[in-house]
Amino acid sequence: MGKCKFSDKWLENSSFSWWLKAVPKDDSEAYCAVCCKRFKLGTMGIKALESRMQSGKHVAFATARQHQPQINDFCTATANGEEGARPQPAERPQTSSDIRTIFGSTPTLRAEVIWVLRTVTSHQSYRSNDRIDDIFKAMFPDSVLAQSFTCGKDKSRYVAAFGLAPYFKKELIAEVKSSGPFVVMFDESLNHTAKNKRLDLHVRFWKNNHVQSRFYGSQFLGHATAQDLLHHFKECVQDLDLRNMISVSMDGPNVNWKLFEHLQQEHAEAFGGSQLIVVGSCGLHTLHNAFKGGFSVWQLDKVLQALPTVFHNTPDFTTLTKSSVFPLPFCGHRWIENLPVVNRAIEIWPHIEMYVDAVTQKNLPNPRTSSYDCLAVARNDPLIMAKFHFFMALSRTFTPFLTKYQTDEPVLPFISQDLTVLIKSLVKRFIKSEVLHNITPLQLVKLDTGDMAARIQLKNVDIGLGAEAVLKEIQSSPNSSISERRQLEFRQDRMDCMTKIIQKLQIKSPLKYSIVRQMASLDPRNMFSDPDVSKERMKRLVQKFLQDSQLSGGVSAGDVILQQFETFFKIEAKSESFSSFQPMQTRLDVFLHGHLCKSYPELWTFCRKLLLLSHGQATVERGFSVNKEVETDGMQEDAVVAQRIICDYVSVCGGVLKVPLTKELLGAAASARPQYRLHLENERRARHRNKKERLLRTTSTN
Repeated sequence: MGKCKFSDKWLENSSFSWWLKAVPKDDSEAYCAVCCKRFKLGTMGIKALESRMQSGKHVAFATARQHQPQINDFCTATANGEEGARPQPAERPQTSSDIRTIFGSTPTLRAEVIWVLRTVTSHQSYRSNDRIDDIFKAMFPDSVLAQSFTCGKDKSRYVAAFGLAPYFKKELIAEVKSSGPFVVMFDESLNHTAKNKRLDLHVRFWKNNHVQSRFYGSQFLGHATAQDLLHHFKECVQDLDLRNMISVSMDGPNVNWKLFEHLQQEHAEAFGGSQLIVVGSCGLHTLHNAFKGGFSVWQLDKVLQALPTVFHNTPDFTTLTKSSVFPLPFCGHRWIENLPVVNRAIEIWPHIEMYVDAVTQKNLPNPRTSSYDCLAVARNDPLIMAKFHFFMALSRTFTPFLTKYQTDEPVLPFISQDLTVLIKSLVKRFIKSEVLHNITPLQLVKLDTGDMAARIQLKNVDIGLGAEAVLKEIQSSPNSSISERRQLEFRQDRMDCMTKIIQKLQIKSPLKYSIVRQMASLDPRNMFSDPDVSKERMKRLVQKFLQDSQLSGGVSAGDVILQQFETFFKIEAKSESFSSFQPMQTRLDVFLHGHLCKSYPELWTFCRKLLLLSHGQATVERGFSVNKEVETDGMQEDAVVAQRIICDYVSVCGGVLKVPLTKELLGAAASARPQYRLHLENERRARHRNKKERLLRTTSTN
């Protein structure tokens, strides 16, 4: 095989040199074939070729072609898998390795992504975007972007479900993996659209200098045992490195504790005996459930639920009372948050009495409903107002604590002291003061409130100023039918109510767990006021992590942590910023990061793990509200999860317009359509396979 006679001639001209660079020169046959076949020299000849080379059309085409990227430029690997083996021409700009990013990074695509984000976060249906392109063209006839904008219901759906949501989930997984240790929080709720149970999982991890809690995913299930929950839990977190999981946050049902027991066993078997840190179930739910257990004997919940219900069946109420104030709905699973409900009930109770009396005297028709019957019974209870006021008094005692801890911030170091103060404020209403003198949190959890010797006299039981005022008013009334004995029985009932509340708090209180009590060592105020106690608490925390095999480096690493903690007290903890630290105004994680990160690396690594431990399920509970806003009739499970992921990401960014529209994000949005078509094809094949299997079963049966 000889050398191609046209090759030298072509290489002299820069217009043709780039055509031959892709062909190996040692393969003369292929080299000559490219020359001849590309330009059909067999029929043209040298003169014709030179004439064509000098034509204006060819020169313009060759110049433009030099600046146009080749398909080779988008490929980072050759056929044998060697990355970067094919050099790029020096005169061409560097391009991305993803062709979808290059052709997708257009102003129109950016506008479509923003519109999809807005649709999802506004909880609008995809159908609301039907023919939206025609609307925009009519609204903005002079806009080039509006003329090319196409984001109807189908495109909005697949860009969200197959483009944005997978990209955001991938980013979240990468962040969690790079951060190191993490905590998983989970809770179950009812999916009202599909009428099945939904298991929501959130992940708590470090990002930059603070702790962040993010929605991770959901699993849909029916009636589930602990083993079923464990299966779905593991399926959801399979992309994470469970070796770095240090704890699990959950509510307190028995099925959850059984799940945790199975998870502990599998975690120990998989990671050399390592145990997850136990801080108890959600402390906030414990308060609500304890409050409910104390008041359920009086059945006040039925009265409060009947108040708004009766108005659906009694149009004569407003005509009779001329009242424009109506009762508020009662929340049956967050009893303490019903303080405004009881306050409104007290406000309108005189009108309720007026209405019930009118019905009794047959001036108005009897609604004949269970709600009215409940109110009629309460109307005849002379102590109903005293019960309402006592409910409000105890609710006000709990409310500041619940309000304070409805946060995603790491506040577990403060919960021991605040919960101790809360329980003490309840106990001192009917327990002698000498019993409570210098009582520790652990002693408070073990206190026997049923011991009659520890109780004060009935007449001295603190039932609240409002209830006391009602009793005095009844006693001073000339037509009073309440005897002194009946009043003492009322106080005895109130004491029994508080006893039940405290006993339920003691059973599931986070104060039972040593690690929760020792977490107070990270409170800057305790570091300043009582350094010796803080050092002892830190020592016990290190010992607990060593016992659970959660401290890499073993005993020597624990010694280094305690030594750095000692040095930290001598240098840092005596400053005024520690004594004046205000929880909930200054983030504890950010505060400690500024004092520990650079000078005490081992101590800071350990404190990072401690600050990840969750104090409750406030984050997951708030997610249930988002679920209700997202869910619509007919929405598939995957679409619901995708919208939750998008809403969570946008919320973290601070809004739709603050989401960074990177090339990777736009590339993911541009590739959503082929992913959607692949999904449809898989569904079609699955339906065909199922149909075929049904036919085979029918044939075999016959």
